[in-house]
Amino acid sequence: MHTDLVAALDIGGTKIAGALVDGQGRILVRAQRPTPAREDGETVMRAVEAVLGELRASPLWQGARAVGIGSAGPVDASAGTVSPVNVPGWRDYPLVARVRDTAGGLPVELIGDGVAITAAEHWKGAARGHDNALCMVVSTGVGGGLVLGGRLHPGPTGNAGHIGHISVDLDGDRCPCGSRGCVERIASGPNIAHRALADGWRPGPDGDTSAAAVAAAARAGDPVAVASFERAARALAAGIAATATLVEIDIAVIGGGVGKAGEILFAPLRRALTEYATLSFVQRLVVAPARMGTDAGLVGAAAAALAGRTDTAAGAVA
Repeated sequence: MHTDLVAALDIGGTKIAGALVDGQGRILVRAQRPTPAREDGETVMRAVEAVLGELRASPLWQGARAVGIGSAGPVDASAGTVSPVNVPGWRDYPLVARVRDTAGGLPVELIGDGVAITAAEHWKGAARGHDNALCMVVSTGVGGGLVLGGRLHPGPTGNAGHIGHISVDLDGDRCPCGSRGCVERIASGPNIAHRALADGWRPGPDGDTSAAAVAAAARAGDPVAVASFERAARALAAGIAATATLVEIDIAVIGGGVGKAGEILFAPLRRALTEYATLSFVQRLVVAPARMGTDAGLVGAAAAALAGRTDTAAGAVA
């Protein structure tokens, strides 16, 4: 029998993933469904229930002691509700109560998806061994989470570290969140691609207009594609430097689809950091690619569930 076995859910606008995870962060059983993001809330919940149903069908389920959820946000961990921007059917949706019912009354821990990725990277990934870290996911959106004093810092509602909605351009474009010039409005994958197209970049014969295609063009030397990534890198650098100055992090870990662009992103990001992270206590700030890949959300949700049961799990939620 595995000890400290928990169930984990990673809920986003594209997929709902589930797993049974042991106390060492090993995924033992997996399940997944597409997110019916444009459907009503109950339809989305049925997809969650289907994932949990697959996990409950495993003989290992009987050893599960809790459920951890990493959800697209905003989330409200204190109320147990979620209102994901990209799942309009869920507004103040009582996800914790619904999952608890489906899971047979097991304790449920809820954190935002950026915080979950941070928990995973601190427990098993690039931020391991760092007591003060910012971990980010740069993809369709830009999210993040903080480790402070060696412990995950989700904040009262589970949203602390949401760097994507720090404003880095006071006169910038209006963000869907209601503010202007947010990091996400500049550095997310869709916005990198949108800027490149607006400035004259054109896709290849396959018609791919994704950020990955812009990254490929940048590697091939396309100046417009390079400029779009450099602009995104500057926005990320400004947000990271502001965070480092505020709470004294010593590493920023970047994952997500845009993070996979490699040095097309990281080289201009490191250069820009020298302009923004200028005070003596942030000049040694390190930027590193994430290591946990697509399993980060599940492993981080498991860390939250484990921390809810004990005070010894690595990456514990403070």
